[in-house]
Amino acid sequence: MSRRLVSGDFRTRVAVTLLLLFVTAAAIWSNPSRVAVAEQRMPVDLAAWIPNAFGAWRLDDSVNVVPLSFIAAAEAETVYVQTLERVYVDDRSRRIMLSLAYGDRQEGDLQAHRPEFCFKAQGFQLAGLHDLKLDTGLGEIPLRRMEARRPGRTEPVSYWLTIGEQPTLPGLGRKLAQLRHGLKGETPDGALIRISSLDEVPGRAYAVHDEFIRDLLAGLAAEHRRRLAGRPAG
Repeated sequence: MSRRLVSGDFRTRVAVTLLLLFVTAAAIWSNPSRVAVAEQRMPVDLAAWIPNAFGAWRLDDSVNVVPLSFIAAAEAETVYVQTLERVYVDDRSRRIMLSLAYGDRQEGDLQAHRPEFCFKAQGFQLAGLHDLKLDTGLGEIPLRRMEARRPGRTEPVSYWLTIGEQPTLPGLGRKLAQLRHGLKGETPDGALIRISSLDEVPGRAYAVHDEFIRDLLAGLAAEHRRRLAGRPAG
């Protein structure tokens, strides 16, 4: 059998699989009896759940660094029910910008938007986009990295999403997580967690991001960590 036939057969199987997923998802989303997961759990309170200090980090009230807001007012009204943006500093004067957004319904158009689109909309050029798994000490979570650049500002970024209690990334992973909830008759909630800093050396910045993420997750109450960072694999 030629490579061309094998390749064509593979593409056909992928297309059929995606079509079946789409049809199944459409049937699930149109089910009016679906239960919103958020209504069965304790209300989220980002400001109360995220500590002012954890590990080597403490809340920084200075104006040396300003987080770049990634949430337009119109979007916040429909996609997110809560947002939080803070700056933390450690005893070595390293600063991290933490941005969180929580939505009680993650389905269809009502789902967290990719930071890539938000940065581009604000005039940034993106480079070095890649995904990896981070061992947090509490299990692995998927991370997406990118370098956001515009004149006068270079901002390496790390982020992940949660769907229910599953950490994931945009794309097929998120769709499959939503589908799994849909098959159980649920509409999941979810969060977007973004960590960034101002640094011309991305590798150095990402190493600090990893430290911050591990300290942050270790500093959260277990029930809050599951809601905001999912239930890490491993």
